[in-house]
Amino acid sequence: MPNAQPPLTAISSMATRQVLAALAQQWAGQGGVPLEITSVGGVDAARRVQAGEAFDLVFLASDALGELEAAGHLLAGSVRPLMRSGVAVAVREGAAQPDLRSEASLRAAVLAASSVGYSTGPSGTALLALFERWGVRAALADRLVQAQPGVPVAQLVAQGQVALGFQQLSELLHVPGITIAGPLPEAVQIETVFSGALASTCADSARRQAATAALAFMASPAALPALTAQGMRPA
Repeated sequence: MPNAQPPLTAISSMATRQVLAALAQQWAGQGGVPLEITSVGGVDAARRVQAGEAFDLVFLASDALGELEAAGHLLAGSVRPLMRSGVAVAVREGAAQPDLRSEASLRAAVLAASSVGYSTGPSGTALLALFERWGVRAALADRLVQAQPGVPVAQLVAQGQVALGFQQLSELLHVPGITIAGPLPEAVQIETVFSGALASTCADSARRQAATAALAFMASPAALPALTAQGMRPA
């Protein structure tokens, strides 16, 4: 029989939207309390939690959750690492694909690109740091295009607004109009750990118990197929 408890409410960044939807469906299918997940840009998600909007669960990059926990917006000790996601490179469908076999070839491809798209999330911050380390950020300044919060970099690539797009592989998969050229070379791969936690607004003991059980399921081996399907791996 379907679970009689009201659905849990959650908020996440766009990077985990598809994998969380799959996991929520799997969890409810085996009798767990259903999850209603709102997925927005990570910056907006954190802002809404900071503003006191009521959620039972929050799914964001681990560093963002750490800040929310320190500020008292999450139940202390409830943060649970769930999945790791690496960055890949996309070009518009039909365009020449860059050589991603080495750090040197990636750097050359970036310098040759007419425009480079990146996200507002942690992968975008790390990418800019990589350009800084390479000593090319200033040279790229007028060619860097940051996607607006909640707007996938893949959308900019598909529309021809950027030549090279960098974002979590999970956000590039299954997007029409683009070709995924491949992941970043291992030497410079940018990997983000996404975690889940109970929000401080999850005050009811029954809801806390249900939310804790859902998180435990998402961190279990049963979640592996859904993670793999989205180009992720367990944290």
